[in-house]
Parts: sequence; structure tokens; C-alpha cells
Amino acid sequence: MSVQVEKLEKNMAKLTIEVPVEEFEAAIEKAYQKNKNKINIPGFRKGKAPRKMIEKMYGAGIFYEDAANIVIPTAYSKAAAECGENIVSQPEIDVTQIESGKPFVFTAEVALKPEVTLGEYKGLEVEKAVIEVAEAEVDAEVDKEREKNARVTDIDDRGVEKGDMIKLDFEGSVDGVPFEGGQSKDYPLTIGSGSFIPGFEDQLIGAKIGEDVEVNVTFPEDYHAEDLKGKAAVFKCKVNEIKVKELPEADDEFAQEVSEFDTLAEYRDDIRAKLLDRKTNDAKRAKETQVVDKAVENAQMEIPDAMIKEQVRRMADDFTRRIESQGISFEQYMQFTGMTPDKMLEQMRPEAEKRIKNSLVLEAIAKAENIEISDERLEEELKKMAESYKMELDKLKELMGDYEKEQMKNDLAIQTAVEMIVEAAVEV
Repeated sequence: MSVQVEKLEKNMAKLTIEVPVEEFEAAIEKAYQKNKNKINIPGFRKGKAPRKMIEKMYGAGIFYEDAANIVIPTAYSKAAAECGENIVSQPEIDVTQIESGKPFVFTAEVALKPEVTLGEYKGLEVEKAVIEVAEAEVDAEVDKEREKNARVTDIDDRGVEKGDMIKLDFEGSVDGVPFEGGQSKDYPLTIGSGSFIPGFEDQLIGAKIGEDVEVNVTFPEDYHAEDLKGKAAVFKCKVNEIKVKELPEADDEFAQEVSEFDTLAEYRDDIRAKLLDRKTNDAKRAKETQVVDKAVENAQMEIPDAMIKEQVRRMADDFTRRIESQGISFEQYMQFTGMTPDKMLEQMRPEAEKRIKNSLVLEAIAKAENIEISDERLEEELKKMAESYKMELDKLKELMGDYEKEQMKNDLAIQTAVEMIVEAAVEV
């Protein structure tokens, strides 16, 4: 096998790959053996017709397509490894010569990893974060915990009030004609939630259990059902149940029930400390993002479109695996969201390009700063990984090949590069 590399514009390359005659002949024979039982030739039992007879009847190229599909994957893999280029996309294959008795020739157009010209990446100016926790934020966290521990009580001696949780029968009609989706029994509704058409919930205030109430509303002009947009409707309603949520008092007793602390003051101090810790971590991540974004902005590179498409494809595959792990098929997700595969891929493209740029620039910085990850550092990370997965270290090493270990070293080098440029940044 031989391979020739032709460099194209925008970091693309064309590999011309020539497979020797004998290899292609062997592939044709393999294709014949695979397909001969499917072919009928008069005078021969099924599967017994000689290859030459089949080729004479159906044409010399009857097995060419299958033979090409047999040859191309292996030949391309060898060529990609031998050509010395850093290929970052799936190949676009084009067969240029396919004929029995001659070498099989095809081309593979691929994207090559772009060269990066670094700009300034040390001493970058970033906005200084102000990290503080307001008392209102602590109050909000306490109120969340009060909501979690609220007691729900049945009400039967008064009408509906704002904030009540009710169960409701209703039947809606437009011009006296019931419409699809306008009926329900024991529908759960919190008054004031804004779940229904504007004005609907307000007209239920004061209604008592078992009482018939007529609610008059007008559907908004932007309502999702085309036949109801802007229409006046009447809902015949009956309240079946009224419940009210009673929040516990925020006091020492409450603090003892929901935390390890004896007093509300101690509990609030703990909340304040956790909020501060969260904001500090958020500020750290925001600073990293600012610094990396500026380093990328200062660098120059030309990313081939095929490289972006490959990254988008990987992101889409990851997304599909995630939703399927939740019991939703990709087709169902498309139906639920009204999304199309092409639209989803287009929406992923900016993030894909950003990821590529970040990775290329940080790799270039790691190289420029001679950042290398020692075997000892890799060993430390593998120990952490084994602990997190609750595995024996030796077992984890068995599962990881040389490629995975090298990829870990690359990831650690990038992480170190990020830490370095963040440390060198200037807060203003």
C-alpha cells in the first residue's frame, strides 16, 4: 500500500491511497464468498456458481462495491497512521480507480490539526469579583428550608384565598361549545401561581368547597392553540378541596430540626459560610473563563470546517447517550421539543468551535511553557480516580490502555496551563 499527501487550503489535506492488486483481488474473492448464496445462475445450485460465471452474467463489477467496503477501512487506518499528519476529522472518501487486475485507488479528504500562533496569555487583565453574602440571601435559604418542612392543612370553613392549594373541576366553552382540553376533574392548582389564563385564578378567590363558580376569561392572542387565540371563554368550575401550607417559624427549635445546630443564629452562620464558599468557587470559575477567553482571543488559528463538524457530531452523540440513559429516545426528544436534527447540530456549532479553540490554545500554551506531566503525577491522579470509583488501583490500570493514559497526561497538562495563566492574571 502507498499513500500520498496533498495539502489543501484551510488546513485540509487529500490522501491518495493505493491498494495493491493482490489485496483488492482478495477482497473481491471475499465479497464473492459472502454473496454467492444470494445469486441464482441457471444450471447451478444456489451458492455453487463460479465467480467468473457470475461476473460474466452480471458484469465484472458486481462485487466491486462490497470489495471496496472491505478494503477501505483497513487501508485508510494504515494510511492515516503512516502519513505523519495529525488528522482531526472523519475522512470523505472518493474512489478514483476500481478495476479487477489493477490497484484499487481512493482518496480521503481530511482536516488537519491547525497550528496556533499564540498572543499574550500572561498578565491578562480580568475583572475583580466582589464576593459577599447579603442577609436577604441567607433569609431566602432559610425560607427554602421552611418550605420543605411546611405542614399542609385542610380548610373547610372559608373560601379560597391567594396561596391556597386547591383541587378543581372545570369545563370550558367558547360560544357555548366545549373545546378540546378544556375539561378536567380534581385538577391541582395553587392560587396565584399564574398557571392558568390571566384572570382565571383571581375569579376563584372566595369560592367555597362544592360551590359552582363561573369564570370568564379571554385567551391571549399568542395562545398556543390556534383556534382559541383571542377568544372569550366561560369555565364552569367547582372547588373540591382547599389546602393551605403552614410554614414553621424560623427559630431555635426549627434550626434544631433541620440542622446540627442548637440555635437559629448558628444555623444562619453556617448557611452564610456555605453561600460564601459557593460564590468563591463561582468567582474562580468565572475568572478562569475570562482568562481563557482572552488568551483565545489573542491567538490566531484557522479551524477547518470538517474539524468543527466532527466536534459537533461527538457532542450530539454524547447528548443522545445522556437522554437515552434517562429513558427518552432521540426521536421522542425531537417530538417533545419540536427540534430537528439539523437545527440541533446548528445550535451546537458555536459551542463546538469554542471548545476546539480553547483546547488548541491551551495545548499550545502547555507546549510553549514546556509543561510535561510526570509518571508520578499521573499515578497520583489514577489513585484519586480509583478511590472515586471504589476500585483497586491495579484493576483500573488494567482497564486503561496507553492511549487513555496519554490522554490523561494531555488533560492534566491543559489543566496546569489554565492554572498558570489564571495565576498570572491581573485583577482590575
